[in-house]
Amino acid sequence: MRRHGPRVFRTASRFFRRREQVEEAAQEIFLKAFTQLDSYEGRGSFEGWLTRIATNTCLNLIRSARRRPELTASDLSEDESAWLENRMAGAATERQKSVERGMVAADLAERVFETMSPDDRLVLMLMDGEEASVKEVAEATGWTESNVKVKAMRARKRMREAVERLLSRGSKRAGRDSVRAGGFESSESEGGR
Repeated sequence: MRRHGPRVFRTASRFFRRREQVEEAAQEIFLKAFTQLDSYEGRGSFEGWLTRIATNTCLNLIRSARRRPELTASDLSEDESAWLENRMAGAATERQKSVERGMVAADLAERVFETMSPDDRLVLMLMDGEEASVKEVAEATGWTESNVKVKAMRARKRMREAVERLLSRGSKRAGRDSVRAGGFESSESEGGR
């Protein structure tokens, strides 16, 4: 090791920049050389044989690193670290917003479902919620396939209309609230001008 260490480290340092990687490669090189010592036939120089093992080992380490890249925070510059932190914070915020939107959508769907008939709820839950085929819904309900198609089309139409009604009520309410918040009152409160 003492005698051939500098040569192994020089070879490894041609392939890797970080000292830890050079040391790791050198350890791997010496381990391979020791396990393959009986394959050295003495035809060439021992240094040449060891350099060949070092070169092949480093190439194999690079290839395996490309197959499973590993990046640590210490490998990043300050700008890259700041960018990554901002990006991760933004992603966490977006995930939170997505969860909130999902909860609002689920609440809206539940409110709309409450206004629908049991048959409409059933056909929508089976076809759209559970993604059952027309044939599966027909078998489960005892309806004909054409009846399932008609019921599904009408239920979807009624659901769209119910959502539109809810949204229009919500936008009218929001409009009244913003007018009141802005200090404007309706003409009735001003004495009917």
